[in-house]
Amino acid sequence: MTSPRPTLYHIPVCPFSQRLEILLALKGLADAVEFRVVDVTRPRDPALLRLSRGTTALPILDTPQGVLKESLVILRYLEELFPEPPVAQADPYRRAVENMLIAREGDFTSWGYRWVLNRDRARDGEFRDGMLAQYRGLEDFLTWQNPGGVFLFEDFGLAEAVFTPMFVRFHFLEYYEGFDLPAQGFDRVRRWRDACLAHPAAQQVNRERVVKLYYDYAQGYGNGALPPGRQVSSFAFEPPWPGRPWPPRDKYAAATDADLGLGG
Repeated sequence: MTSPRPTLYHIPVCPFSQRLEILLALKGLADAVEFRVVDVTRPRDPALLRLSRGTTALPILDTPQGVLKESLVILRYLEELFPEPPVAQADPYRRAVENMLIAREGDFTSWGYRWVLNRDRARDGEFRDGMLAQYRGLEDFLTWQNPGGVFLFEDFGLAEAVFTPMFVRFHFLEYYEGFDLPAQGFDRVRRWRDACLAHPAAQQVNRERVVKLYYDYAQGYGNGALPPGRQVSSFAFEPPWPGRPWPPRDKYAAATDADLGLGG
């Protein structure tokens, strides 16, 4: 008898589930896991809360053996569950180098999300400098390990699967904060970022979807919370995001539901 597929519960446009989608796409196993989207604008289903042991953080993976949490844990579980073709480095030293780069992702992600959530104009420079420092650290690491290359090693691998969803999400920094890498001093990390964004295995989410759905983050409200005066979250399933107008770039001038194509 065939074992049931693992089921992944995740929220719309979740970067932490996209890294799992990327891994499976690289393996040619997109259907090996069932992905179930959770509506973040509604209270959690009691059955899902039982699976997650009362926590609301997603994604979680329901397997025949039990439930797994934390996307990096799930990523490595899927890499071992479906070992062919390998995405992570097999050589112990190269795997350690890969893990050193992956260890930088937490701070990188934190700076980007804290910046888009920031509502204090006086701190914009602080966040811009912090984000540049993160990219500068990646520039240094990639130049140290593979100065003439594109990816960390020869091909798009596990480190790329971890970082690429964040590069996709940080389209919101370009749109709402006017941020991009300076022309000088970031050639190596720019080459890496652009190749990651263009990779065929990483096309689950595009810039337009990120910008439209993350508008409420730019208002300082994440994960389905509503900004004052609004009735519909930018993360709502309806109306579908492709038919909505692009949000205003000025995040300090709050848009209405009608402005965002959400009714009202």
